[in-house]
Amino acid sequence: MQSAAISPSAAPPLLRSSTKPPAPRWSPLLLPLHRGGPRLRPLAAVPSFSVVASSHGPSVPRPWVSLPSLSDRRPEDGLAVRATSVPDGDAASKDAGGGGLLQTLQLGSLFGLWYLFNIYFNIYNKQVLKGFTFPLTITTVQFAVGTFLVLFMWTTNLYKRPKISASQLAVILPLAMVHTMGNLFTNMSLGKVAVSFTHTIKAMEPFFSVLLSALFLGEMPTIWVLLSLVPIVGGVGLASLTEASFNWAGFWSAMASNLTFQSRNVLSKKAMVKKEESLDNINLFSIITIMSFCLLAPATFFVEGIKVTPSYLQSAGLNFKEIYLRSLLAALCFHAYQQVSYMILARVSPVTHSVGNCVKRVVVIVTSVLFFRTPVSPINSLGTGVALAGVFLYSRVKKIKPKSA
Repeated sequence: MQSAAISPSAAPPLLRSSTKPPAPRWSPLLLPLHRGGPRLRPLAAVPSFSVVASSHGPSVPRPWVSLPSLSDRRPEDGLAVRATSVPDGDAASKDAGGGGLLQTLQLGSLFGLWYLFNIYFNIYNKQVLKGFTFPLTITTVQFAVGTFLVLFMWTTNLYKRPKISASQLAVILPLAMVHTMGNLFTNMSLGKVAVSFTHTIKAMEPFFSVLLSALFLGEMPTIWVLLSLVPIVGGVGLASLTEASFNWAGFWSAMASNLTFQSRNVLSKKAMVKKEESLDNINLFSIITIMSFCLLAPATFFVEGIKVTPSYLQSAGLNFKEIYLRSLLAALCFHAYQQVSYMILARVSPVTHSVGNCVKRVVVIVTSVLFFRTPVSPINSLGTGVALAGVFLYSRVKKIKPKSA
């Protein structure tokens, strides 16, 4: 085989590298030392030497083909271990997924607390009103406990105290008046009829909302909204005809509660309270609670007098410790579920909140029937179910916008 490593020349007798690239030849040195190791180049990776004759000094070995430098290696030949980093997009998606899961858990917890506080409020409130038939006093106590909690919250900076002007207070005053009457009428109804029946009648709220909005705001409902009111009215009527605890005082009190609460919503839209940064929904509710206590306390004193002394309760054959404890728990749950409701409203759309309120009413009705062992006939259950289904349908079709001409 012809060797391509050297070639003759007319120059002084010495060996020099060819100007042409050498032809590869087999050598055991070219075999890889181990599998997966660095790949070797023919001849370029083998340090071959030639002896150069020089007249200036002793012979010194000179590389025939130079050794490859570190910069000459290909990236895949390197043995350095590098830590790989997660791409920014994947990290962001993971963080977003974790944040979304946390927000879902928080929202689910708020809905659970909303339902739980509402259930206990209705149970404790009904237990008190069955023996202590003074709804004005009970409502005043609830507003008093709420006022104490609000002042404590503002004093300890648990929640920022709002800056509010006299003109804003003048606008909020009508809201506080109808809020006071709405809660008073609800307690009057709970004292007369079963909890389940009161909440079945209160399913008529969408009917009054549509009626008042059309009369005072000029908001005409769509055909879908009107159709959703049919099962609501029909279901409440069917449940009323077959209700074992039915009486007119309880029925009309619940209806008056619907009217006043929906009047509050209409007044809120009509007045359009100008909110500053510190006057959010929770602070607005807190101010309404304080104003409601100030409005109702004098009326309670003149109409019912002071009926909460231990001597009076004992003379009426009541356990004053039970009355005090249950009244306090009912008031705490009343204020808590109202606050949680506003916290949920700040996180979800009004339609979602309305659907959640419909589910809450179902939960309250079912738990009160089970707890108080309220007798319910099949026709009564059917009427309640139809009414609640209508409320759910109303909450869904309300967001359908009418087509513009």
